[in-house]
Amino acid sequence: MDVRRYNLPPLSRLRPFEAAARYESFSLAADELGMTQTAVSKQIAQLENELGTALFERRNRAVFLTDAGRRLGRVVSTALADVAAEVAHIRGQRRSGELVLHCQLCEAFYWLMPRLSRFHEQFPDVELRVLSALNPLTQSAEAFDVAIQTSSRASGSARLAFTAADEVFPVCAPSLVMDRQLPLSAADLFSFPLLSHSVIPQDWMEWQDWFEHVGVPVSAHRRIMAFDSYPVALQAAVAGQGVALGWRRTTEAMIAEGKLMRPCRELVARPNELSVYSSAGRDQHPDTDRLVEWLSCELAQ
Repeated sequence: MDVRRYNLPPLSRLRPFEAAARYESFSLAADELGMTQTAVSKQIAQLENELGTALFERRNRAVFLTDAGRRLGRVVSTALADVAAEVAHIRGQRRSGELVLHCQLCEAFYWLMPRLSRFHEQFPDVELRVLSALNPLTQSAEAFDVAIQTSSRASGSARLAFTAADEVFPVCAPSLVMDRQLPLSAADLFSFPLLSHSVIPQDWMEWQDWFEHVGVPVSAHRRIMAFDSYPVALQAAVAGQGVALGWRRTTEAMIAEGKLMRPCRELVARPNELSVYSSAGRDQHPDTDRLVEWLSCELAQ
């Protein structure tokens, strides 16, 4: 196929550009790709010349994406991730008869595991393997049949089966607020450390977004403790280190057990927070529909 029909720049320039855009660093992109920094810089300069616009601003030996660079970076990153996901699927070797469920780590640990026995009771003949992951579907190195993840995360070519609602609200250990009159107001939360699950890109709701949704101006004096894993942030909340944002589906058991509590009434309803996907591959497992239907019933409760 002649790529000129799509009016594309040489594809060899897009991979160095995508890596440099992801890191906002030519040197880190060069390390990832096994190239020299000069070679990466040259490829990107040629791409900018072909497009007639700057993709990076060079300043004090550092580089920063321009608006055009940021837009192109998102498109190229998604396209390459789609290709990588399909290659991983094609290469993937399924064990005989195995049905693979790819599940976001927090949902796998806090929501799926307590319910999984019901699936096995209902479908004792299905050999189900759960693949838990921190990364989005587009970075999965293994083939899967069904997947669950936050709707805002990259899903590549996976087919959307349905979405499910969730609610987001602050949670903390009862001991943290035992000397306070409850319920607290949302603004009262600024007097506590706010436990944050921060990742790049930020695929989950964060404190600033939550306060904006409930109509509370964000305080410049808020104290943030950042973690790179939602389960770790929740465990820090259980330990009394501060207040975390909790998703109802992943915190309801800990609230019922008294490990966590809701210190205020405010919440943000998310009607399409979770998405369930099926693989885009042609070799669909015969039990895929049974698993999707079971997940739909469980998530509807």
